[in-house]
Amino acid sequence: MAWFKKEKAPKQAPPPERRFQIPEGLWVKCDNCKEIIYKREVLANANVCPKCGYHFRTSARERLEQLLDDGDYHEVDADIEPVDALGFVDTRPYQERIRDYQERTGLKDAIISAEGALGGHAVVVAVMEYGFMGGSMGSVVGEKVTRCAERALRDRKPLIVISCSGGARMQEGALSLMQMAKISAALARLDDAKIPYISILTDPTTGGVTASFAMLGDLNLAEPKALIGFAGPRVIEQTIRQKLPVGFQRSEFLVEHGMVDMIVERSQMRDTLIASLNFMVGTPQRVSVY
Repeated sequence: MAWFKKEKAPKQAPPPERRFQIPEGLWVKCDNCKEIIYKREVLANANVCPKCGYHFRTSARERLEQLLDDGDYHEVDADIEPVDALGFVDTRPYQERIRDYQERTGLKDAIISAEGALGGHAVVVAVMEYGFMGGSMGSVVGEKVTRCAERALRDRKPLIVISCSGGARMQEGALSLMQMAKISAALARLDDAKIPYISILTDPTTGGVTASFAMLGDLNLAEPKALIGFAGPRVIEQTIRQKLPVGFQRSEFLVEHGMVDMIVERSQMRDTLIASLNFMVGTPQRVSVY
C-alpha cells in the first residue's frame, strides 16, 4: 500500500501535567518603539519604557507612592461617590457603569485626594485615575479637587494636582460642566492667599479638565509626549479642514508655544517638585503632615 494511503493514528495531546503553562502579563509591548519588554523592567523604571523612554500610564496610587516621602499618604474624602442624578442611559445605565468601574479600580470615582509630605513639605495632593471611566470629571472629581484647594487654603499648604483625563463626564451633563467654574473659583481664592498650586499634566489631559484647573497652575509641568488640549486633533482637523502641525497638542508643542512651563520625565518629577517647593515656600523645617 502506498504511504499516502496509510491511515495514521492522530497525535495525542500531552497530558495536562506535562504541558508548559506560560503565565500571562509577563511582557508588555511599548506603544512607541513596539519592543516587547519584560513587565518587571517597566515597573522598576516607574512605568517608563527602558528602551525609548515612552511613559506608560500609571495608576493614581502608584503616582502617590512614587512622589510622596516614603510613599506614605493619608487619603481624604474617600467616601464621596457619584449619583445618577439624570437617570442617564446610553448602551448601559450610568449607575451600572459606576459599579463596574468601582469594582475594577477599588475607587469610588476617578480621583484620589490625599495629604502627605514631599521633600519635607506638607502638601495636599489630588491625583486623577484614568482607569475609572477615562479619568472623566464628574461632580465627585470636581468636589474633591475643590475640597483639596479649600484644605490647602485653610492649612496654608501647597496644592499639587496630577491630571489624567478625557474631559468632562457626559453622563452627568451640566452637573459635570459646572465643576470647571467651581474649581477655578477655589483656585482663585488660593491664588489670592499666595499659596502655591502646581499642576502636572499627563497623557492625556483634555476637554473640560484642560479648560479649567489643569492649566491654572502657578507652575504647569507635563510628562514627555503627553496629549494636552481641549478638542482632539481629529475633531479640529475636520472643523477647520486643515492638516495640523506635526506633534500638535503634545507637551513639547505646548512648551514651545508657552502653554506649559516645563517637561519633566517621571523619574525626575519628585526632585523637580521638591526644588520648586523649596523655591516657592523656602526650605522646610520639620512639619506635621496631617
